[in-house]
Amino acid sequence: MPQGFILLRMSKILPVFMYRSFFKPVFDRILAIIAILLLLPLFIIISLAIRLDTKGPVFFRQARLGRNGKVFYIFKFRSMVSDQSSFKKPLKIYEDDPRITAVGSLLRKTSLDELPQLINIARGEMSFLGPRPPLTWFPKPFEEYTEFEKQRFDVKPGLSGLAQVTCREIHDWDVKIPIDIEYVNNLSFINDLKLFMISLLSFFRTDNIYSQKSN
Repeated sequence: MPQGFILLRMSKILPVFMYRSFFKPVFDRILAIIAILLLLPLFIIISLAIRLDTKGPVFFRQARLGRNGKVFYIFKFRSMVSDQSSFKKPLKIYEDDPRITAVGSLLRKTSLDELPQLINIARGEMSFLGPRPPLTWFPKPFEEYTEFEKQRFDVKPGLSGLAQVTCREIHDWDVKIPIDIEYVNNLSFINDLKLFMISLLSFFRTDNIYSQKSN
């Protein structure tokens, strides 16, 4: 293989490697810490509202699959009642779901329930941008993903992802996984910058945040 071709390939791969392995995780953690400090008053207000609205913890913790299939606990502001013993527990959540609290409904519509994931980013478990972390058992356990599908776990999961901004109304993992892999295979600073701007606009959308009931 000609030396010139090798050097050309290296010149393209090295910046991506440096961004992916060093700059992106460092920026993520620094920005997350800054964001937490700046948003601390909002965190306090939301926490008080949740405690005054219903009994139970302020935060909701749930096991998710992270990079390379490693299990971690994601943080969210609690938007549902703590005691669900009197409810059936379907996996999907609908807009008129009686388990959603009054404060929780507002948090979900504004995506403010996702803010505590800044803690996950600061801890190095997540990134601002990347495939959303699935449940440990849904759509399937990590061991049951194909080698092609496991590519989505080559990077840290994100607060927002390419699949979320391109097909927010679609809740089919067979559709979203290939989009996640497209993001992983085209990871770069420029693409992340574009996705970040689109994600900011999507943050203020309140449509298609719930599953649709079948007739």
